[in-house]
Amino acid sequence: MVSKKIVKELQKSKNLLAFSAGIDSTALYYILLQNSIEFDIAIVDYNTRVESKQEVEYAHYLAYTHNKKIYTKSVKLQNSNFEKNARDIRYDFFGEIISHNNYDTLITAHQLNDKLEWFFMQFSKGAGVSTLLGMEEISLRDNYKVVKPLLNVPKQRLKEYLDKDSIRYFIDSSNSDIKYKRNYFRHNFTDKLLHEFEGGIIKSFEYLQEDKKELDRLQILFNKDKYYIISSFNDYSDIKSIDIILKRVGFLASKAQKDEILKSRDCVVGGKIAVVFMDNRIFIAPYKKIVMDKKFKEKMRVQRVPPKIRGYLYELNRKT
Repeated sequence: MVSKKIVKELQKSKNLLAFSAGIDSTALYYILLQNSIEFDIAIVDYNTRVESKQEVEYAHYLAYTHNKKIYTKSVKLQNSNFEKNARDIRYDFFGEIISHNNYDTLITAHQLNDKLEWFFMQFSKGAGVSTLLGMEEISLRDNYKVVKPLLNVPKQRLKEYLDKDSIRYFIDSSNSDIKYKRNYFRHNFTDKLLHEFEGGIIKSFEYLQEDKKELDRLQILFNKDKYYIISSFNDYSDIKSIDIILKRVGFLASKAQKDEILKSRDCVVGGKIAVVFMDNRIFIAPYKKIVMDKKFKEKMRVQRVPPKIRGYLYELNRKT
């Protein structure tokens, strides 16, 4: 189920598996074992269902049985914007574990149904190629990679894989609640489409992904660490390219922030990332407000580097 390329990638790295005890992550757990991939697990209990305690207990059982480290977190969230808040807490938790324990890679169990659901959700709101194809097998965050090995595998095949060997898993009852948009698309569109057109959908995603890579290659002209210069063509292509880079450095910009970028054309997004338009180019780098020596400032002035970018380059120059 997992490509040889991904298996080799994961066999070389120190991995943390985002685990939930559901079909997807349980199947991935055993697939990783079968491919001799070393990993530990992390699970978050949101305390919204009575089964959640059993799911955490099951995670502990698997970790003990296969000699894995396990990291757990228990939280209680308000119903308002639950999915976004849960995702933010989950990834903050994973990030802390990775940083404190020197993991290279976070493995998540997103599969083909998830990918198609995301596609339809974004398509219904109005989106371009980069957003529609937001789920990628390998993506980069600040200090680690995120690998999604199951993106070409439908959920039904994972269920059959577990049922064949009577492997235990849990069903999250919230997955049937259509007040969540992803469930609306799942029950009305994605499950039915994948049942009938799985092969064609997989192939279409592969073609689209290759087209996206070519677009990215044409747009991004230069990068050094987290410092980028890209071509400026028009507002539509510019904001798509900027969004790609912001995601690469671990920043997810809101629509309001994207609108502000295009309006001001010289701003700091979320107090973290400087985005400056100048001479048909766009400069992007972490924003650093630090004291620079006169010689360096003069060099930046002569080279016409935008002021908001200079702090990062000064800090980078001192490290090299």
